[in-house]
Amino acid sequence: MQAANDNRQPIGASIRFSVEPRLVPVAKAARRLHLSAFEFEAKRAELLAYGFPPPCPVTGHYDLMAIDAWLDRQSGLASAPSAAIVEQEFERRLAAIG
Repeated sequence: MQAANDNRQPIGASIRFSVEPRLVPVAKAARRLHLSAFEFEAKRAELLAYGFPPPCPVTGHYDLMAIDAWLDRQSGLASAPSAAIVEQEFERRLAAIG
């Protein structure tokens, strides 16, 4: 242990490694889409209808890996979309027709 007059933090209190959170709040999820939190909230219902991953029901935070996978599917970088996503898109387009 260090001397009492030493102003440095004890070694045990220092940060040993950084943590990259996977679940992030709305502001960071919005930033991943290059939107402000306000813009994200305004578009959230449309994003969810388009298959955007919903937030965690416990924390309310968004999964960055799920967002990235969704973006990959939207841009065609990922393999074919799942049947559930195809069905959601079909239902969305059908509803838009009226």
